[in-house]
Amino acid sequence: MFSKFTSILQHAVEALAPSLPLQEDFVYHWKAITHYYIETSDDKAPVTDTNIPSHLEQMLDILVQEENERESGETGPCMEYLLHHKILETLYTLGKADCPPGMKQQVLAFYTKLLGRIRQPLLPHINVHRPVQKLIRLCGEVLATPTENEEIQFLCIVCAKLKQDPYLVNFFLESKLKAMASKGSASVFTEDMLKGQDSLTTDTGQPEEIHSAAGAEQMEKEDDLPQQADDLSFSPDELNVTSSPESSTVCPNQDYNLVNSLLNLTKSPDGRIAVKACEGLMLLVSLPEPAAAKCLTQSTCLCELLTDRLATLYKALPQSLDPLDIETVEAINWGLDSYSHKEDASAFPGKRALISFLSWFDYCDQLIKEAQKTAAVAMAKAVRERFFIDVMEPQLMQTSEIGILTSTALLHRIVRQVTSDVLLQEVVYFILGEHREPETLTDINRHPLRHRLIEHCDHISDEISIMTLRMFEHLLQKPNEHILYNLVLRNLEERNYMEYKPLCQEDKDVVENGQIAGAVDLEEDPLFTDLSPDNTLSTQEWLSASPPVSPEHPKNDGKTEVHKIVNSFLCLVPDEAKSSYHVEGTGYDTYLRDAHRQFRDYCVICLRWEWPGSPRSLEKCNLEASFFEGHFLKVLFERMGRILDQPYDVNLQVTSVLSKLSLFPHPHIHEYLLDPYVNLASGCRSLFSVIVRVVGDLMVRIQRIPDFTPKLLLVRKRLLGLEPEGPIIDHMTLLEGVIVLEEFCKELAAIAFVKYHASSTP
Repeated sequence: MFSKFTSILQHAVEALAPSLPLQEDFVYHWKAITHYYIETSDDKAPVTDTNIPSHLEQMLDILVQEENERESGETGPCMEYLLHHKILETLYTLGKADCPPGMKQQVLAFYTKLLGRIRQPLLPHINVHRPVQKLIRLCGEVLATPTENEEIQFLCIVCAKLKQDPYLVNFFLESKLKAMASKGSASVFTEDMLKGQDSLTTDTGQPEEIHSAAGAEQMEKEDDLPQQADDLSFSPDELNVTSSPESSTVCPNQDYNLVNSLLNLTKSPDGRIAVKACEGLMLLVSLPEPAAAKCLTQSTCLCELLTDRLATLYKALPQSLDPLDIETVEAINWGLDSYSHKEDASAFPGKRALISFLSWFDYCDQLIKEAQKTAAVAMAKAVRERFFIDVMEPQLMQTSEIGILTSTALLHRIVRQVTSDVLLQEVVYFILGEHREPETLTDINRHPLRHRLIEHCDHISDEISIMTLRMFEHLLQKPNEHILYNLVLRNLEERNYMEYKPLCQEDKDVVENGQIAGAVDLEEDPLFTDLSPDNTLSTQEWLSASPPVSPEHPKNDGKTEVHKIVNSFLCLVPDEAKSSYHVEGTGYDTYLRDAHRQFRDYCVICLRWEWPGSPRSLEKCNLEASFFEGHFLKVLFERMGRILDQPYDVNLQVTSVLSKLSLFPHPHIHEYLLDPYVNLASGCRSLFSVIVRVVGDLMVRIQRIPDFTPKLLLVRKRLLGLEPEGPIIDHMTLLEGVIVLEEFCKELAAIAFVKYHASSTP
């Protein structure tokens, strides 16, 4: 109480006294602090019972006032005094000893305010960045201390300063040789030490010249002495993570204690402190300095922290989670990981754990997205090796159906959520492998996880099949060229699905008459003997967009005329198996808008992949090699071939994946999936030929079902919600399959039409 009264009295005297020059005032406050240590005998009284906080605040105010009164960038005498007399060094020593109790908080607050309120660059000064380095080592030393808030504020202001001037980070990459020195106990403050500090002041208060090279070198040597005793390094054991061999051996001569302190504070029980520490790390990883990026990933436990926490949070998830819960849990933002189970009306077992895992994955994703390139690559590789391969892969490869479903749903959520290109690349390599040569039937198991996931697209469990297909569907929509190349394009590169015959004169005559040599004429196909002129499209139904093709001017790029392709798909399903024309708003034109929008989006994604505009010349292709469509298309075609015998939801997902594939603007994909007139080599199949076989089977089976058309129409109306559910209809799976087949053919026709006009529009 007495000391507080003294403080009030002192302020009153200062207010009444004539104002002193700033430097004299500054020196007065600093002397008042040093005299406290000389004169006091009670070092157990808390610092808040002394005048020290008031003097420190006054010193800050004077420094700010001085800067405001001077030219921009000009250092005033008060700041020169602070730098020359190593005031920050002395304050660090007082804070380290926490004498009087609470002094560490005061010192941290002083450093933070000094760096935050002074506009001129201070960190380049050796008498600033050296004590700042040492103070950094005191932060995060012990969790849940009373100084945690001040520690994180201090560390974050240092990070913000480095973000403004990234080259300054090199001051904070410290030699580990200093860390090898024995760690001493806190310095004991003697009257001689403080008198010595005080005696540095001259009568005039003017700083001595310290800018000579010899003087700077001497200061370096002096400054190293306390650092040897005060160095604080964090071992992997202290961080509760296992250090990888790389992190302990690759870069043994540097420490990055700013990162180490932040890493410790990410484990604070106070969520606000942990989030601030994560924000500080986000700033540091984005610094463009290569040396800092190397030190960050090779000499700190950052990669281990990211991956070990991912693994821990993943293992904390329940063994069984509803895939719908995983998919629909609200959008995750790593900095807003606050959740109250009691307040959540849609809570489910494991929701808290799921949000925590997805939040941390979001943080890893954002961190890698913001990071300097080499740091991003190193962190993403660590996530792949230490989390995806070590933790997730065994879960995806297990035989328990519940386990497979849960782990696949989590992988699907991760694929949807990842936004960093570098992390996405590692996710893709984890799922698909890095192979790019054509597949063969004998080596489709070269990447076991890829093989297993593709096999799961045709799993005995429909739930697993649908979830895996959805995962692949979202994977295909990611901006990564390797996905489509690995799954499909590498097997179409040589175009050896085609039977190539050089045109003889007779064939050339046929082409000139508007036909394609070797193409199948649907009107002569026994499957389509029921076609009538009513089944073809009018110009209006094509939205007046289909250009007339003159027989005298056949297309010279080998493309079949678009009206033939569109009609081929629209006429595949026979009239008696069609039901959409009985219901309004289900025509082919309804698919055109969606196809146009989706194709435009895919073109944006694929623009930087520099795909060719036309198919590779057959003369340059190895047509002698046997053709294999690849494991992925093989499973999709087999699924498509069973469309009349599969559940409705499975059919929707299979056709959705195939339509997404058809949208890609690669000429070989277009030719193989969307051109019915491709002359297939012996033993090869295409999407069109698979559908033709399904339609052939359908036409046989229709004859055995009485009242087929009325039943088909009733099922369609029920699916559209136009009719209430009623008695079970016989052959429901077949009828639903026919409806999906009809809609899929219309969708393929719309995609082919949109792609043709996009390629023919300049």
